[in-house]
Formats: sequence, C-alpha cells, structure tokens
Amino acid sequence: MTAHPILASNPSPESLAERLAAGDRATLARAITLIESRKPAHQQMARVLMQAVLPQTGKAVRVGITGVPGVGKSTLIDTLGTNLTALGHRVAVLAIDPSSTRTGGSILGDKTRMARLAQDHNAFIRPSPAAGTLGGVAARTRETMLLCEAAGFDVIMVETVGIGQSETAVADMTDFFLVLMLPGAGDELQGIKKGVLELADMIAINKAEGEGRGRAEAARAEYLAALHILQPASSTWSPPVVLVSGQANEGLEAMWGQVIEHRRRMQASGEFDEKRRAQQVKWMWTMLEDRLRARLRSDPGVKRHVAALEARVANGELAPTLAVEEIAQMLGV
Repeated sequence: MTAHPILASNPSPESLAERLAAGDRATLARAITLIESRKPAHQQMARVLMQAVLPQTGKAVRVGITGVPGVGKSTLIDTLGTNLTALGHRVAVLAIDPSSTRTGGSILGDKTRMARLAQDHNAFIRPSPAAGTLGGVAARTRETMLLCEAAGFDVIMVETVGIGQSETAVADMTDFFLVLMLPGAGDELQGIKKGVLELADMIAINKAEGEGRGRAEAARAEYLAALHILQPASSTWSPPVVLVSGQANEGLEAMWGQVIEHRRRMQASGEFDEKRRAQQVKWMWTMLEDRLRARLRSDPGVKRHVAALEARVANGELAPTLAVEEIAQMLGV
C-alpha cells in the first residue's frame, strides 16, 4: 500500500510550520490536507502544527461574505481580490457551503468561478472539506484560515452560500461581515432574515451598474431604514449600505475602504481585540463539542448503546432526559 502523501516524507509539524512561514504554497496545501484528515495520527500532527503556527497568525484582515445564490459573490470576490493583489496584498478565499457535507465541495468549481484569482500567484482559493456537521466544516475552515495567515496571506475572505446557519458560523470567525444584496429590494426585503441584518457590518448592493442603478438606489434607502430599527452590535460602528458592481469593478475601492475604517475604529475602541479573544474561546468550545459528537458516532460500543436508547425514546418507553443522562454517564461527563 502506498504511504499517505502527507506522511510519505515524514515531515514533522515543526518543519511544516517553518516552510509555511517561508510562504511555500505546496506546504500550505499539504498542511490543509493534514488538518482535514480524520486519521488519528494526522489529527495529532495537526494539533501540534496549529500550536506551532499560532505566533504567525492573527494579523490578517478577516472578512466574511454572504449573499443568496445569484447575488454575484464569486464575481465580486474575484474582482475585489484581483484589485487587492494588484496593491500588493496576498489574498486567500475560503468557502463554507453546508452542502459540502453531501458533495465534498469542488476545488475546480471554486476556481472556475474565480478565474482571475485562480491564476494569481498572490491568491489562494480553497473550499471547505466535507464534514459531519456545519460546526465541523467551520472548524476546518477556521484552521485553514490560520494556516493561510501563517503562510503570509494578509487578507482572508470567507464566503458562505447564504443559506441556513452558515452565516453565523462565518461571522464567528471573521472581523467584518459583509452581506451582499441585489437591486430592487421591494418584496425581497420582506424575506430578509432579521438575524442576517443583525450580523452585518455592511450591506453592499451588487449589480448596481447601468439600468440597475436606479433600483439599487431605491433598495439602499429601504435597507438603511431596516437597519435603523435594529440595535447596532457596536456603538462605534453603524453598518453602511453601499452600491457596488463586481462585474464592472465599480464601488469596490470605497467598499474596501469601509472595511479598513471599521478595523481602525474597532482597534481604537478595544473591541477588535475583545472580539478576537471571544472568538478564540468560542472556537475551543466548538471543537470540543465536535470531538464529543465524533465519539458518539465512532465508538462501536457507544453507537450501539445510543441506537438502543434512540429506539426506546422513539417508542415512548424512555424519557429523553433520562436517555441523555445515560449517554452522559457513559461518556463520563
């Protein structure tokens, strides 16, 4: 049997960390494959690697981007990322898609949608790996983000498909959460989830070029009114609503300026460091919960006992509270 490519040359986590710090792209891809592996030996190496790279992380601008399918996320990210690399930045794009739990994601698909960035040596595109839960996907994305930072990428964009709980997962791992909307709010405004607007640090109305400009202006007024009735997450920052066009490369410079201004204000008030610290602790608990779920699914004895308890609960023979207590005692928690 051929040795797994990660272990073929038997690199130590420390040597991987050194090569990452030197900006080696092949090592970055290799390190991400390592953290995605479910093999116990690889997971142990991954934990050592993450600790080793920690001092080289935390300096990048982390931006979460969401929007419904068809809003033009990929085109906007491709154009914005290309603008930023032209200014000397190194840009990593990571995609969280809950559907990847079924399909496994598609690196080719992501690179096809962002054709210019895919060819840019100062850019890196990576989808989330398939995982059993959205929390698991988010954990892998978070670790990939740290590896990209250790490799010298100073702008990290985390893209979500805009469906389900993925928005919250992305907001919990980034500094700035950008919500993309389409022109012509009207009835669409009624369908916007309040929770998404509460997460937003900025709303950008995309496709606001040409004939869409008038509809975009009207939508802007409606979104501003909707934001006005919500309590801002920070007294230091009121989420702006801007008009952009990823296709025509219009308004993106001003939009990025708002991202940088937000960072400046949050750092000045101390909220930036406070948020990063809270995120670190939240990530710890997310990974712990993921490990406990994995134990429930992987240990044969535990699986059999849990399946039996599930059947008794479903048949009305056992109260869910007692079933939970049995499982907790079995796990020693």
